[in-house]
Amino acid sequence: MAFEPPQRLVRALGETYGETVAAEWLGRLPEHARAALDRGSLDAERVTAPGGRSSLVVLVRRSDGSPAALKVAPPFARPDREREALAHWNGWGAVRLIEGVGEEGLLLERLQPEVSLRSLPEAKALLEAAGTVRKLWVEPPADHGFESVAERTARQAEPMDHYRADAAAGGLTAAALAAREELVAGEAETVLLHGNFRQGKVLAGDRAPWLAVGPEPLVGERAYDLARLVRDRVEDLVAASAGASAARRRMNKLADSLDVDRERLRGWTLFRAVESGTRALTAGRRQDAELLLEFAGWL
Repeated sequence: MAFEPPQRLVRALGETYGETVAAEWLGRLPEHARAALDRGSLDAERVTAPGGRSSLVVLVRRSDGSPAALKVAPPFARPDREREALAHWNGWGAVRLIEGVGEEGLLLERLQPEVSLRSLPEAKALLEAAGTVRKLWVEPPADHGFESVAERTARQAEPMDHYRADAAAGGLTAAALAAREELVAGEAETVLLHGNFRQGKVLAGDRAPWLAVGPEPLVGERAYDLARLVRDRVEDLVAASAGASAARRRMNKLADSLDVDRERLRGWTLFRAVESGTRALTAGRRQDAELLLEFAGWL
């Protein structure tokens, strides 16, 4: 079986970690995938597409014939942290980790990769998303290796600083960076977070109706975890005549339903939208950047 990486994976790894680093790992991807299959005595069925942005996901069968999903990720995407988080959740609100399959492989319970919360009407999707993410916010394990919200966002803030003088993004960038400084100075909550939670990261399952996948775990306050969810389906919000007010209503509704401070959620939503927007500008994805920055301007 060929293990050709989906184009979304190729593009995302190159943008996030650099073309050279990504290409080197992708060149060895078939070797890594076959090694993981051998270690787990697994039979490959098919590669999921478009798949994820940080790993190759292969639908497999275990030696007893039961279905599972094999996730093969580069070490620089820190699959060890995902493994630690999934083991700690132990299937509570998230896909269940069956076992590790080598340094870069995770064997997971099989969900329905084509059915995410994005398949539901928006109101129902947000309701289910809120119920799912609430389960993930637990005390982190003792002596964990997760980075904090302050640490991750400090790394993200460095390249953003170059856009302070940008004619289009400068004002928003300065506001987003100022908001981050204020937020990390006042952060008092430390729970385990998904780190990249949105509707597309919640898939249909058999054991439970909806389960989260693809965490980029860290520890910190819940408002950070909700911020990416606020801008889900951003293209629909921007296209709507009342998109700005709809976005603010969504943000306030999520904050109130999950007992999160509205202003802290607004601040993290601003930071994360501008961070994604400036990263898109750097990668040459101007249309994506314009959508994200317009959304950020509403906040």
